[in-house]
Amino acid sequence: MSVREHDVVGDASLSASAQPLSRRQARELEEASRARMPRRSLERTDRASRRPSRRPVQARALTAPHTPVKSGPRKLLSVGALLGAGILLIGMSVPANAFMSEATALAPAVVTTKAPGQELEVSADALTAAPVRDGFEVMSYAQQLQLKYANSAPAYTATFGAIRWPFPYAVTITDRFGPRPIEVSGSPFHNGIDFTPGEGTPIYAIADGVVTAHSEDQGGFGNHVIIQHNIPGQNVETLYAHMQYGTSPLVVGQEIKVGDFIGLVGDTGNSYGAHLHFEVHIDKVPVDPFAWLTANAV
Repeated sequence: MSVREHDVVGDASLSASAQPLSRRQARELEEASRARMPRRSLERTDRASRRPSRRPVQARALTAPHTPVKSGPRKLLSVGALLGAGILLIGMSVPANAFMSEATALAPAVVTTKAPGQELEVSADALTAAPVRDGFEVMSYAQQLQLKYANSAPAYTATFGAIRWPFPYAVTITDRFGPRPIEVSGSPFHNGIDFTPGEGTPIYAIADGVVTAHSEDQGGFGNHVIIQHNIPGQNVETLYAHMQYGTSPLVVGQEIKVGDFIGLVGDTGNSYGAHLHFEVHIDKVPVDPFAWLTANAV
């Protein structure tokens, strides 16, 4: 209440206390005072003058005024969601270069350089010349071993005297007496010579003698025979190895003559192919069979 209004109300109160007022004048004075009072003061006055409600508590709760929910934040949230969805749609549908400026779009590309590498010059003749191929032949594994490890032997002539070669004609010798790679037979030294007339070729005794051993081993010399010869001035033993199983009729103690049948060339025991491994021992010491036969065969 302002000072002016307070003075007016005060004056009215003094006038009312000075002389009695009629009901009409008192009502008019009260209405005039209410008109000058603020709205909040009137509301407090009205609430104070009201009587307490006698309605049940449940009724008052049902009829209590409903406080409206503020719709402002919800509207702002809805508008923000729509705006974000629109931005996302534009970002996914519009190409990236649409947002590039003209200066950025026209900017020169970055140029990378590579360090110079090695260069190879090829002759024109190498490009145009036709490849030349050597002739070749298919060989067995046994033939490859023969070419790789065998020593070539000089030719010889077959003889028919008291001491002769084990075949009645000259036969190829693929491996000679002496040291050789261990891969061939498991021994670094070859104590004999290898004749290769072909599998199944008959073998004959080189001199008169007595059979001292005959065995058909699965390894080593395979089917082999040892014969002791009585040559004047020398104690000689000869070995015939790798013969076919069951092809030698000789037994230990049997006396044989020069040129008698010994067995057939085979590939038994530790053998690289069909051949006759032939050895000559003098006083139990192996010697070169090729050199001994060349010197003694007649």
